Amino acid sequence: MKRKLVVDTFCELYKELEPWINEDFWDFAQHDPVPGSVTLFSRQAFRTHHVRIKKLAENNFFVPVLANPTEGSITLLSQCMATGTVDLVRQKKILLIGCGDLDPCYPNLWYDCYLYKPYDYEENLQQCGRVDEIFSKLCKPRKFLFLNGRARGHRKYIIERLRLSGLLDQSIWTNLDSSVVPTHARMVGLEHNNKDLMAMPTPVQLLDAQYEVDMFHDYLNEQHTEGFVKSSLFNNLWGDIYIRAEPYIDTYFSLVTETVFDYPYSLRSEKIYKPIAMGHPWIAVANRGYYRDIRNIGFRTFGHLIDESFDQIDNNQDRIERIVAVVEDLCQQNLMEFIVAARDVCKYNQQHMAKLGPKIRQEFPQRFFQFIEANIT
Repeated sequence: MKRKLVVDTFCELYKELEPWINEDFWDFAQHDPVPGSVTLFSRQAFRTHHVRIKKLAENNFFVPVLANPTEGSITLLSQCMATGTVDLVRQKKILLIGCGDLDPCYPNLWYDCYLYKPYDYEENLQQCGRVDEIFSKLCKPRKFLFLNGRARGHRKYIIERLRLSGLLDQSIWTNLDSSVVPTHARMVGLEHNNKDLMAMPTPVQLLDAQYEVDMFHDYLNEQHTEGFVKSSLFNNLWGDIYIRAEPYIDTYFSLVTETVFDYPYSLRSEKIYKPIAMGHPWIAVANRGYYRDIRNIGFRTFGHLIDESFDQIDNNQDRIERIVAVVEDLCQQNLMEFIVAARDVCKYNQQHMAKLGPKIRQEFPQRFFQFIEANIT
């Protein structure tokens, strides 16, 4: 790349690009921007200094890049909307790097960083080595694992539908956010006993100590009853990334509620890569085409065991209803036979992830420079 590369030291991609960095900064307020440079900003710096960044970009002084690979799709786009920079992104005066896909009108480099992050933790590697216990324990106390963090419309809808069908009590499940889902983000109303369940909060639900990662046990005894409790529960650490084998061993499959459901571009987060890393069967509640996209990078799904045609349903309400029906149907089947029949796919996916993750990380710098050259005129 002919242009100088300048990177915010808080940027999540600093280590990946460190050998090619010409200059860095830790406080953009104290930094003299480099004319003609490609300058990467963390989410925090971009939000704090967006007025200055926007003015410099409008004047073609440099090429700013919002580099936030732990966010993707609609979340990344919402950051641009909040800072009034969407038009500059469309004009390629500001570029994006995220972990989800976007409409082609937005120049965005998809960095699938969650593919390798679970394996960055020695504790996780030890737990993933227990995969055979999933398939040797055929008589399990619960049917599925169902982990939910922030309140979102599709998560709330699935929780309430499963509660009404009696399946929620047959799962190991969490809900870390008792906030009411905003009206604009809800699925259609879900009436029961003359009440709209979608307009009501879902109480916080934590894992039992036997299923929670050891380092967070002390925080299970504290009061986690109101709002979004993840920070207090995980002591401000990224608790979502850690794996404990027991909840996977004690269930037949994971029901994964991805971050994105109603935006038509995929985001693959730690939510899907944790069960894959653990060698656990899964059903994903996600956007249309999610299964297609994950197969396109070499993973296998479970279409030989369940009906995955919901992946091609455009209408969000129809798609989520079909997913609920698939879960209900699977839970009525012989789950011992299901877990045995799913083993080969699970083992393949676990091994594929272990190989593909390092490759994704190794290839990122080259993809980054190609992306820059393709989007700078």
